[in-house]
Amino acid sequence: MTLTTTEHDFETLVEPLRRELLAHCYRMTGSLHDAEDVLQDAYLRAWRAFDRFEGRSSVRTWMYRITTNTCLTHLEGRSRRPLPTGLGAPAADPANEPREEHAVSWLEPLPDTVVWSGSPSDPAADVVTRDSVRLAFVAALQHLTAQQRAVLVLRDVLQWSAAEVADALDLTVAGVNSTLQRARAHVAKLDPDDAGALDDERRRRLLDAYVRAFESYDIGGIVALMAEDVVWEMPPYPEWYRGRADVAALIGTWCPAKGPGALRLLPAAVNGQPAFGVYLLDPDGVHRAFQLAVLDVGTAGVQRVVVWFGVDHLTACGLPAELPPVVATA
Repeated sequence: MTLTTTEHDFETLVEPLRRELLAHCYRMTGSLHDAEDVLQDAYLRAWRAFDRFEGRSSVRTWMYRITTNTCLTHLEGRSRRPLPTGLGAPAADPANEPREEHAVSWLEPLPDTVVWSGSPSDPAADVVTRDSVRLAFVAALQHLTAQQRAVLVLRDVLQWSAAEVADALDLTVAGVNSTLQRARAHVAKLDPDDAGALDDERRRRLLDAYVRAFESYDIGGIVALMAEDVVWEMPPYPEWYRGRADVAALIGTWCPAKGPGALRLLPAAVNGQPAFGVYLLDPDGVHRAFQLAVLDVGTAGVQRVVVWFGVDHLTACGLPAELPPVVATA
C-alpha cells in the first residue's frame, strides 16, 4: 500500500515518539496492555486531527497533550492498579497459605525492551529515565487521582511548565500548582527517597550471589542478601511480607521447589530494574517458566522483591518458556 503525503508526514513525525509515549501511558494506567490500547487510540485521534495541526507547539508536545487526555478518558470510572502493599492491609503471616485474588486489577510489570530499543538513536533513551518507570514510583502514582497523575508526570517527569500543563488539561495555573502540591506530598509518603545506590560492581556481585543462592535453594543464603526490612509481594496474591525471617518462612513453607537444582534463573530487565525469569523443575525433568521477579537493590541489600506468575510475563521480556536440560560437564 502506498502512503499519501499526509500519511507519510504523520508517520515520519510521530512514529519516533511511540516508545516514550507508551512509557507515559504506562505511568498513567499501571498496565502495559492498557497502555498499548490507549496509545493506539491516541494515535488514531492524532491522525484524525493532523490536518488541523498548525505547528504552534512541537509535534512532541502536541502528541503528549492528545495522549494524556486519552489516558484521562480511559481512566474514567476505572479502579487503580495496586501492588499488594497498596491495599492497606498489614504484612501477612507466612504460616498461612497465600490465596489468589483475581478480582483486583493489579499493577503490571514493564519490560525494558518495550521502552528502550538499545539503539543509540532511540529518542526514548534520552527522554525516559529509569527512575521514571520504577515500580515503586508507578505504584505510588496509582494512589493519585487520574488528574493528579497527569499533572505530576507532566510537571516533574516531562518538566513542562505550569502554564503548559494548564493549557493541556484545561486547568488554571493555580489549579495545576495546587494539584501538584497534593500529588507530590502523597507520592513522597509512598515512595521515599532511595536508601542508597550500589555501584555497578557491587550490584553485579549481589545479583550473582542471589542467583547462586536460589539455584542451590539456600534459603539462609537468599535472605542474607536482603535488607533487614525487605518487602516481598507477589500479585495476584494480596498478602505481602516484611523482614528476612518472614520471607525465609514464606519461601521455605510455600515455594514448590524443594532442593538444589529445582530452580533456574535467567537475567532480565523490568521497569528499569534488575529482574529474573525463574524456572521451576517439573516432574518430567524440564525447567518451565514459573515467575518473573523484579528487585529493588541498595546498599542494605535486596530491599524489595515483586513477583508475577505466569509464562506470559517471561516471554514479554524475551525469555523462553522453558529451558534446555543442563549438560553435565566431566
